[in-house]
Amino acid sequence: MTGRVQRIGSRNATFQQWQALLDNRTKRHRSAQFVVQGVRPISIALQQGWDFAALLRPTGARPSAWADQVWRDAPGDRYELAPDLLAELAERDSDEPPELVAIVRMSPDDLDRLAVPDPLITVFDRPTQPGNLGTLLRSIDAFGGTGLVVSGHAADPYDPRTVRASTGSIFAVPTVRVSSAAEVLDWVAAQRDSGTAYTIYGTDEGGESDLRKVDLTGPTLLVIGNETRGLSRAWRDAVDGVVSIPMVGTASSLNAATAGSIVLHEALRQRGQSSDGNDQAAGYR
Repeated sequence: MTGRVQRIGSRNATFQQWQALLDNRTKRHRSAQFVVQGVRPISIALQQGWDFAALLRPTGARPSAWADQVWRDAPGDRYELAPDLLAELAERDSDEPPELVAIVRMSPDDLDRLAVPDPLITVFDRPTQPGNLGTLLRSIDAFGGTGLVVSGHAADPYDPRTVRASTGSIFAVPTVRVSSAAEVLDWVAAQRDSGTAYTIYGTDEGGESDLRKVDLTGPTLLVIGNETRGLSRAWRDAVDGVVSIPMVGTASSLNAATAGSIVLHEALRQRGQSSDGNDQAAGYR
């Protein structure tokens, strides 16, 4: 905790700056800050060592043990807001203001953050839906993925809808935004030159390789295409193979985040992480 507690009872300039972070992508990225709502996302952000710019709570509230602990432990400035203002930032009914809302600083868009042992990196190429992006982040976290690249003109990983859909996994999965496939491919080439032999796989309903027969045990870059148009030409030309997921029934294709989740789970199975006695049974919410 840093400094004194400041109180805000009206829509002053500071409040308006925070409010803009909810739905103004340009202002989010210009300030390099975003709004975090909910117990689990705030807790994971704190556990993972993210940089809190500010922590907000309602004026006059009696905090729970959780809220009191976070208030004492988190970095950043402290503010107490009128309950209706805090509910607005939490995008909740004003009759039920949250205990806390956090303003958190973004991590740098540096692909070298993804250079880890045994990499299993997912690229989401031009996703349009924040919910799909958040869902894929959740699966990457659950199935042992080591990072996410969001490529091209895409949904924002720091959109509150993405953060909520990820249920906090965005704070556990290194996430990097890039402008094009070329930026990632140049980085992969440099990694290969330094000894990390990446294989790049795309996913497509017409893929020539059955997922069950593809080796996902080595350094892997998994590319998920846009929800409507699939893989871009740049990625199709760059991949070492395109995998397909065996299906039955009348469905012709899967939701992009669902397809990515299935491939990631197959990678987890192949890498032996689900048989070491320390895995957790899947939970659903």
